[in-house]
Amino acid sequence: MAKRSARHEKSTKPKANRAAPPPPGTSDRDKAIRALMALLAEHPWIEIDLSDIAVESGLSLAQLRAEFGSPLAILAAYIKSVDEAVLKGDTTDDTEETPRERLFDVLMRRLDILAPDKDAIASLIHSARRNPPLALALNSLAAQSQRWMLTAAGIKTNGPKGIIRAQGLALMFAQVLIVWLDDDEPGLDRTMAALDRGLTSGQRWSGFLDDLMCIPAGLARARRRRWRHHRHRWDEEGDIEAA
Repeated sequence: MAKRSARHEKSTKPKANRAAPPPPGTSDRDKAIRALMALLAEHPWIEIDLSDIAVESGLSLAQLRAEFGSPLAILAAYIKSVDEAVLKGDTTDDTEETPRERLFDVLMRRLDILAPDKDAIASLIHSARRNPPLALALNSLAAQSQRWMLTAAGIKTNGPKGIIRAQGLALMFAQVLIVWLDDDEPGLDRTMAALDRGLTSGQRWSGFLDDLMCIPAGLARARRRRWRHHRHRWDEEGDIEAA
């Protein structure tokens, strides 16, 4: 029991070098992204139009169209910018950590970067609960994003198993976001505890998944053995008939 508690304390201990969000850019693309997040902080997703984003960003419709084709494309660019900021984070002291500990640090770094847009994210999640197409689109973007987070932690994402891992992590992180939105403590203790529980559950699932993925390979080997056995018997029977 004491050993498990010690592991928990190590995995949930915040890093001293908390990630800072990147400074706002000045390009038309950056202006559009910041405008969308500012509007989301005050309005539901369904009420935000391209013309609103143009006005908020100070861009003409032609300038906005040159960068993006829809509000969802702007949101995808925002998520990509968060991914890039996380991936640029300092990982020089992570070499002795387990993949699970590295993933914990990566996801906490992601939350640090998301912090300035907390109101916008709360609004987006609220809208997604009432808008299935938006929820599906967000899930697709989140799974793609979490694939990069897994890679940053040194966890493989290739093949069917990698796809399932990324999807599972996206769903788990969505639950952590719910806790994070209501966590006003400076140390984010509730959020870290929720993330720790989610990773523990995911680790058990990943172990089960590893076993499950071995089943098709095992069945294929068994089929090959049966085929060799029957072919050998047929060859022997053919030799007997020929004699």
